[in-house]
Amino acid sequence: MIEKAGTPTMGGLMFLAGIAAGTLLWADLTDVYVWVVLLVTMAFGFLGFLDDYAKVTRQTTAGLSSMLRLLVEAGVCHSRGVPDHQVRPGDRDEPHLATSVAFPIFKKALLDLGLFYLAFGALVIMGSSNAVNFTDGLDGLATVPVMIAAGAFGLIAYLVGNARFADYLQLHAVPGVGEVGVYCAAMVGSCLGFLWYNAPPAKIFMGDSGSLALGGGLGAVAVATKHEIVLAIVGGLFVLETVSVVVQVTSFKLTGKRVFRMAPIHHHFERLGWAEPHNRDPVLDHFGHAGARRPGDPEAAIGEGGRNVMIPGPWL
Repeated sequence: MIEKAGTPTMGGLMFLAGIAAGTLLWADLTDVYVWVVLLVTMAFGFLGFLDDYAKVTRQTTAGLSSMLRLLVEAGVCHSRGVPDHQVRPGDRDEPHLATSVAFPIFKKALLDLGLFYLAFGALVIMGSSNAVNFTDGLDGLATVPVMIAAGAFGLIAYLVGNARFADYLQLHAVPGVGEVGVYCAAMVGSCLGFLWYNAPPAKIFMGDSGSLALGGGLGAVAVATKHEIVLAIVGGLFVLETVSVVVQVTSFKLTGKRVFRMAPIHHHFERLGWAEPHNRDPVLDHFGHAGARRPGDPEAAIGEGGRNVMIPGPWL
């Protein structure tokens, strides 16, 4: 396969600016949830920027060490979880909502984790961040699922933030979290603008500065709206990509054999000959006219990707 050499990265800085601008302009800035979610996104984006910068300056795919990244992510999640735990208002009917996990379908069912909820919330945010990071290996592969998830959580935030709607739909009301819907809308709009340049063949990659930030932001929204499990359903692709890496690493370490030709799983399909679409007009592609081409476009390079795999190793 031909490497996608020469394509600029750190494109995540483009839509992070859009997310910040849209949220600061249109959201209620007195709402603490807005600040918590936005600051988590920017913190993860800054971590991703440092990782991308290290890769670019060293001219290698190895950025920050995996352990350092996990420690910084855990610190960000803890600093996000403590204020959220303190300001979340209590409810006479659900006094333990702040430390509980809600279950979809079962309506009012809650599992109170107590102080362990801080660790659970951190796990959700870190898992979401790295799952999107794993998914970002092909042109546009992470951007569209993020838009779908952000759109879904924008609706969820609006509904659970409204006591009447939440009561009618038998959801757990979270007063004040409705403003997070503005953040989600800003994420959808920013990703849509970025997709113009990231659709195959990509003119720029979002890099870790984008994927870590988007995943961290979605995880923070899921925790704020008490829909952590729903994130695993809406972001099923992210779960699949992460599971493929876990299975590949575990199998190789225990048996010395690989389950997939390459992990994450989208690279497995690449190795099977499923090439990325290329030489197409992004507007027509996105609206279903997949056969159209831009006159004079050069042949797009089909690369292995793998630029955002957090744990490098011989299984890739």
